[in-house]
Order: sequence, then C-alpha cells, then structure tokens
Amino acid sequence: MRIKKFVYSASVLALSALMLTACSTTANKNSSKSSSSKPKTTQVQKKQKVGKQIAGAPLKDGTYKLQEDNYFNGYRVKMSMTVKNGKVCKTSYDDVNKAGKSKAKDTKYESQMKKYAKTGPKEYIPELQKAFAENGANSNGVQVVSGATSSTQTMKNYINQLVQASQAGKTGTIHINNNKKMKDGTYKLSEKNYDHGYRQVYTLIVKNGKVSNLKYDQINKDGKSKTKDANYEKQMKKIAKVGPKEYIPKLRSEFMKSKGNTEKVQVVSGATDSSNQFIAYVDQLINAAQKGNTKPITVNNIVYKQ
Repeated sequence: MRIKKFVYSASVLALSALMLTACSTTANKNSSKSSSSKPKTTQVQKKQKVGKQIAGAPLKDGTYKLQEDNYFNGYRVKMSMTVKNGKVCKTSYDDVNKAGKSKAKDTKYESQMKKYAKTGPKEYIPELQKAFAENGANSNGVQVVSGATSSTQTMKNYINQLVQASQAGKTGTIHINNNKKMKDGTYKLSEKNYDHGYRQVYTLIVKNGKVSNLKYDQINKDGKSKTKDANYEKQMKKIAKVGPKEYIPKLRSEFMKSKGNTEKVQVVSGATDSSNQFIAYVDQLINAAQKGNTKPITVNNIVYKQ
C-alpha cells in the first residue's frame, strides 16, 4: 500500500530524477528481445520536479558498472549507469547466463516461474529495465513488480550502490559476492546528512555466518531517536496513520524474525519509503558481510528542500 509521503527523503536511496535528463533519445522498446552478452541499455527520457538540493554530493560523470559474481539458478545480474553533466543519461539492467543470454529468453524458466508467481522474466525484466531508465538514480521511484518482489528489491539496492559510486567518481566495476555465506564481523552503515532533522544508522552483527543482531534507528544531531519525537509522531500519524514509534521497531523486528532474510520483511503500511530504504540499506550491509568488508559505509545522501 502506498500513501502520499509525509517526508520526502531524497537520500542516495531516493536520489531525485532531477538527475535524469542528460540524453534526449528515447528508450529502446525492443530491449527485452536482446540476447546479447551486454545488458540492455536504455536512455533516460522522464523528468520529475524536485526542490533545490540542500545536502549531498552530486553525481560525477562516467559509466558505472555492477555485476553479481555468482550465478543463481543459472543467471546473474549485470547493470550499468552512465552520467553526463551530472545527470543520468543511460542505464542497463539484465539477468544473464554464462553464454550472456537474457533470462527473458528462457522459455522453460518463464513457464516454471509463472506457475507460482503469475509472472516471469519475459515480463518483469523489461518492466525493471523501463523503471531503471525512467527513474535513473531515484531507486524509490522503482515500483515493486508483482510476483517479482525479490528481483525488484535487489535492483533497488544495486541502483543505490551505483549512485554511491558515481558520487565518489569510482568507475571500477562493483562486484557483488551474492549467494555466499556472510563472514563474521560488525558491519555499519550511516547516512551523512540530516533530512528533516534525522539521519539513518545501522549496525549489523554476524556470528557463525548468521545474523546475530541488527541495530537500526533514525537519529538527530543529539543522537536522539525519532521514535522519541512526540511531535513528529503526531504529525505523521495524521497523514499516514503510523509514525516512527511504530515502524522503526517493527522493521527491525521483522528482519530479526526472518533470520536476516529481507525478502520476508513486509512494507509497513503508511511508511512505504522508510520500509524500502530500510530493506535497501540492510541488503547493502549483507553484501558487505558476504565479502567480509567491515569498513563502515557512509552514505552521502542527497536531501532536497521542499
């Protein structure tokens, strides 16, 4: 369920489509028919209005790539995002096998998936390709494809990592050690900039290859939790019927109950954006744990004035 946003958080997770208008050509409508080893590339054509950017690093020009290093059910994700004049102008996304052929062309996979999900790669891959092309760096603009929730959330996480790389100007391919056991350690992620007085902070602890604990909060400059902000709670509840006092502990609780499986974390009604941001940030921490990279992640999140 989606509602109107109470707070517009244009973090790196939700980098605005202000960045989406560098190229003028239209998207390739026949992209889903390609079986090339290169992920299908589309050029951005949509533009959304946003307020003035008041915090966060801009995107640096270049082509940024990401790929999964391991095949799952015979396929792995490959993506890219090209930035020109500080704006996203080209994107690519596909799920390919060792021969470089798209999962969208696998009729057997399509038939099997449709039996239980009512959709298949022939449908959802082009939908995700289009969503990435239209929204560029704005992962919050990518709507979940019914029957392909996992693939959608994975792509949103990967878009965020591409955005972070582009802010830093790191054009080296991002390698995801997907489907591998997490390595023991403490993994941290925090936003750098405050949005409406708060920023997100996470600490994931892994023991014996499994999630041992997750600390998650949204804090102000004094380190106080948004869950303690009675005024914020009251104002959000007027619109969304839910507030940080409810959704922050609920998201953490669902993740812990799922034993670290974000696919089982349900979006909190009335807090859709916060839920999607939570899932994406935790997925990024899981990716770090799969590599054993304990270096704290600082997200230079973009914030816009309303």
